[in-house]
Amino acid sequence: MTDLEFASRQPSKNPGFTAVAGGARLAFVDNLRWVMIVFVVSMHAAVTYSHLGSWYFMEDPKPGQAMTAVFATYQVFLQAFFMGFLFLIAGYFVPGAFDRKGLARFLRDRAIRLGIPTLLFMLTIQPVTVYWLLRVFADPDRTPLARAYWPYLSSGRFLSGSGPMWFTFALLGFSLVYGLVRRLRRTPPGDQPDAPLPTHRQVVGLALVMGLCGFLVRIVQPMGTSVLNMQLCFFSQYILLFVVGVRAWHRDWLLRLPYRFGMRWFTLALTWGSLGWLAFIVTVSLTHREPEVGGGLTWPSAVLSFWEAFFCLGVCLGLTVWFREKFNRRSRLTGWLSDHSFSVYFIHTPILVAITLALRPFAAPKPVKFLLATLLGASLSYLVAALILRRIPVLKRVL
Repeated sequence: MTDLEFASRQPSKNPGFTAVAGGARLAFVDNLRWVMIVFVVSMHAAVTYSHLGSWYFMEDPKPGQAMTAVFATYQVFLQAFFMGFLFLIAGYFVPGAFDRKGLARFLRDRAIRLGIPTLLFMLTIQPVTVYWLLRVFADPDRTPLARAYWPYLSSGRFLSGSGPMWFTFALLGFSLVYGLVRRLRRTPPGDQPDAPLPTHRQVVGLALVMGLCGFLVRIVQPMGTSVLNMQLCFFSQYILLFVVGVRAWHRDWLLRLPYRFGMRWFTLALTWGSLGWLAFIVTVSLTHREPEVGGGLTWPSAVLSFWEAFFCLGVCLGLTVWFREKFNRRSRLTGWLSDHSFSVYFIHTPILVAITLALRPFAAPKPVKFLLATLLGASLSYLVAALILRRIPVLKRVL
């Protein structure tokens, strides 16, 4: 995935985990990366059938209350951590890239690897999906591509047409800020491989800060709103985890974090997080406060913001140590999945939309169609990435 600049790390001296071969790629991070990308495809497939969230095509009719609750649980649990985790991983490798390249080359490479794919999506994938694919197979009243394309450009609407590539657009901005901060600092931050590890108190403190920031932002930018296709209601989490990733590089946290520490938080997130979510949705339903969950100066918005923060950190800590211990190998298959994951992220939008449009005549329960769309969407996106996109020399450099 070219937007995340991976590097090697020497094995940690911490006896609490299986060491990585000296100088090798961090295989467990590669595996985390492609799993998160599959989750992205899965999330968009879920929106298609749940009508919860925003996506290009959502199949009617809307599901009933019970099915909506099932989809909502899956989507809320996933949204709580998966994109934030990608920002943490991205932040982890930014300092090493900057140290090797310096400011000018660092920003130039980021512009190529992040900016070009984002612009390419805005100028090609987005308009083709909206003004051709959806028009021909779903909504013939849409303006045809030939007549819509110039107004799409001249009006500036293309700036909000990043689709899922808002992630790379935001990461480009984060990288720019990081580069400028590094340039303004008189002395570069040194590596501290023996620095103290995070404590339970610090994790709780970070969760409280993250939850409070999320709640405050949602007073003015509730869920469902966006600026240039970026949902600012989640950005306090993304910014904080990007900073955590940067700090983790200098202190070698991903390799030194004790397995028991991470798994304890993982267990707490899955158990108490699940019980807390159940109590929350029951209370909200009984008090008829559903419209207040997404934002505003309301207790449902506050509770959800803090729940997301604690669940996010617990899952990120747990998955980090779990993959490091159990999935720290690069096989031919996992290497292939990792190498093509960014291309899948880039191209999955029109492929998933086409698949869900084709599945409309298929009479099956929505959960079945969701699982089928996820499987087909991820599989076909990987095939297109490997057999087409990555075989084009110009695209191979940025995808």
